[in-house]
Amino acid sequence: MRAYKNYLMDMDGVLVRGRTAIPGAAEFIARLNQAGLEYLVLTNNPKYTPRDLAHRLQTAGLNVPEQRIFTSAIATARFLQAQMPHGKAFVIGESGLTSAIHRIGYVITDHDPDYVVLGETNGYSVTNITHAIRLIMAGARFVATNPDPSGPSEEGIVPACGAMAALIEKASGVAPFFVGKPNPLMMRSALNFLGVHSEDTVMIGDRMDTDIIAGVNSGMETILVLTGVTRAGEVDRFPYRPNAIVESIAAVALPEAGSAGSSSAPAAGPHRQDNA
Repeated sequence: MRAYKNYLMDMDGVLVRGRTAIPGAAEFIARLNQAGLEYLVLTNNPKYTPRDLAHRLQTAGLNVPEQRIFTSAIATARFLQAQMPHGKAFVIGESGLTSAIHRIGYVITDHDPDYVVLGETNGYSVTNITHAIRLIMAGARFVATNPDPSGPSEEGIVPACGAMAALIEKASGVAPFFVGKPNPLMMRSALNFLGVHSEDTVMIGDRMDTDIIAGVNSGMETILVLTGVTRAGEVDRFPYRPNAIVESIAAVALPEAGSAGSSSAPAAGPHRQDNA
């Protein structure tokens, strides 16, 4: 396995399981920080702000600055900004999504919005879902942060953005545009956020059907870790393969000290190109 200049990695199943760090993950992040390498932690979860997620990782012993976290909410905000700057949106979601959309200068409103933006929330409201359906049928464009149909909670599986999007699509007759993984748009947005090229970047994930295919479609090499969803025996079911399969992120190679793309200085942070 060769070392890379830049690293994109999923969070759940790669760095943590719930609130517990995966063995070796803290040391891997520490090596990235010490070498000054460019990296981002990616998550399809749009509920939380990067600051919230940084705190969650830090309580698990992982020193990941908030500037190193890229969510589907941020990718969605960047997409809206590129498509229609200073627009209006009716938003269903938590603070991670609403704050990202506010930061790009959008007005969040239920009156004649340009977009209906569906994220995830701790309690979907039938009233809000019904209003979203009516706005879409009246002409609002339908965008959703991520296609995940369900997600974990402390009480068990809960419906996620993909399931609610399917309900709205069925009722309105309009399919959503999903921004998050496996859409390569999120990967390209993350690369632009860092200011790096796909040829020098690797995607590390635990799921063949989201992380690895997103990396493949974005022109990146990929590494599958076996600490999350996909098992080694399941890889052959897919028509695409990762460039490497490792037991955990602890086995991922980094450039040797003093080689190209590394330094002894701490990582300076992503090269932000907008306020998303």
